[in-house]
Amino acid sequence: MTGRYAEVIGDPIAHSKSPLIHTFWLEKLGIDAEYRATRVPPEGLGRYFAERREDPNWCGCNVTIPHKIAALEHVSDPGGVRESIGAINTVARGPGGELFGTNTDAAGFLGPILDVPLEGAPVILVGSGGAANAILFALAQVDAGPVTMLARNALKAAGLLARFGLKGEVKPLDSPLPPATLLINASPLGMKGQPLLRLDLSPLPDDAIVYDIVYAPLETALLRAARDRGLETVDGLEMLVGQAALAFELFFDVPPPEGYDEELRAKLVQ
Repeated sequence: MTGRYAEVIGDPIAHSKSPLIHTFWLEKLGIDAEYRATRVPPEGLGRYFAERREDPNWCGCNVTIPHKIAALEHVSDPGGVRESIGAINTVARGPGGELFGTNTDAAGFLGPILDVPLEGAPVILVGSGGAANAILFALAQVDAGPVTMLARNALKAAGLLARFGLKGEVKPLDSPLPPATLLINASPLGMKGQPLLRLDLSPLPDDAIVYDIVYAPLETALLRAARDRGLETVDGLEMLVGQAALAFELFFDVPPPEGYDEELRAKLVQ
């Protein structure tokens, strides 16, 4: 490949909409660079970063499932993300060419719900992976809680609650839901090729918000059930575009163009 480029890495990766988002912005700004999707299996992560470190045209990458925690072992951490969040979703080059990791998921997650009063509000979070780390960090910043985590690995989930100083409890995935202001799916369940996330939403109050960070498909079974109940919903594109905007500036040294949000969303939902 010739010329500057960035990419998104994960396994699987074919579902990613990040190339569409970043290419859209690059074209609008007239920047001569590319953005692509690259499948990197877990056993190839170290080799991937070793190769990209030596490529002067590589501007950085977004990191998705299953690498958000493991990638920390291969890059520097000047912002202390390992201690604060425990997962990264973006790797970029520093002034001296070194690779550093950061996390734009937390800010991207909060963006669509900044006007929701979450201080002291009960929250339900499904999942305990890398995305859940960033979301719990964000919830702690706004003093949300108690947080009920639904997770396969109860010990891991309990450790995350303790890490971020959040009050709450951990329950199995098939547990009845408690009442909550906000329900978040931070797991792969409901993603194309994954099992559906089946939850009985009847315990949620009528003013609850259901937030699914899955974006392929955009209309997940969880969001469809929430809309059928008349609940407010937030889909995965909101967080995806929010975190992508922060990463784009790290890769290409300019912010995304303004005034094109509706045009971009229309492309993403096609």
